[in-house]
Amino acid sequence: MRKSAKNLVKDVGFYIFIAIVCLIFAFPFYWMIITSFKIELDIFHYPPVYWPMRLTDYNYRVGLLDLWGLKSIQDSFIISSLNTLLVLAVSLPAAYALALLPVKGKGTILNWILSQRMLPPIAAAIPFFVLWNSVGWLDTYQALILTYTIFNLPLAIWLLTSYIEELPKDIHESALVDGAGHLSTLRHIIMPLIGPSIAVTALFTFIFSWNEFLFALLLTRSKIRPFTVIIPSLIGGHAILWGAISAVTLIGLIPEIILIILLQRHLVRGLTLGAIKG
Repeated sequence: MRKSAKNLVKDVGFYIFIAIVCLIFAFPFYWMIITSFKIELDIFHYPPVYWPMRLTDYNYRVGLLDLWGLKSIQDSFIISSLNTLLVLAVSLPAAYALALLPVKGKGTILNWILSQRMLPPIAAAIPFFVLWNSVGWLDTYQALILTYTIFNLPLAIWLLTSYIEELPKDIHESALVDGAGHLSTLRHIIMPLIGPSIAVTALFTFIFSWNEFLFALLLTRSKIRPFTVIIPSLIGGHAILWGAISAVTLIGLIPEIILIILLQRHLVRGLTLGAIKG
């Protein structure tokens, strides 16, 4: 009895600790949500108003319509989506070749590809600016899409190569013996088998593009205004529009949350694929 009582106390204490930790991590998210609905008086009120009695949609109307927040989210979605599709279109054939075909110096190539991911983006900022400016692509979708593709390709190729390498070699050899070409094998056999891994790679690529700030700031002007550039613009010299910032940020999180929910059943399987070899 004493032992079971002690175990019960330990379990209760553990759950209380977990609940406190969850509340601490969830509080900033709650504060952002409630701030987006506050009137200006409650936002700057001291002591802070944790549960306002008056709610308003003014911050959403100002942030999304008057201050181009909705347009910026649309721009970010277009850029991130097309970048993700382009990265997958290039990285899948490259990973297939590196994993299954007799490529000379494959280890060196993979190490070189991974080393490109370690390149600090700030080191390539000026060269990219000069390049896109010389071809008249500043403030365009294609400039950001191609720039993000260059930086996201190394990780995508590395991940997909490791996933494909874990598949039994007999599958690939049997397809070739049956007369299937490499593209057909990749499309109809390899891709269905590594579907969860493709989902994970696509999710990482989309999030990296969605959250990128440096190139979004450097390569855009007025026509294209990504989501990450609009939020700092709401901080002025005389006022900080906390309500509009919270509203735009909250709306900007929705595509990522939806994507994670849709792909969650693939995430664990995709992340652990190849972790245990049979």
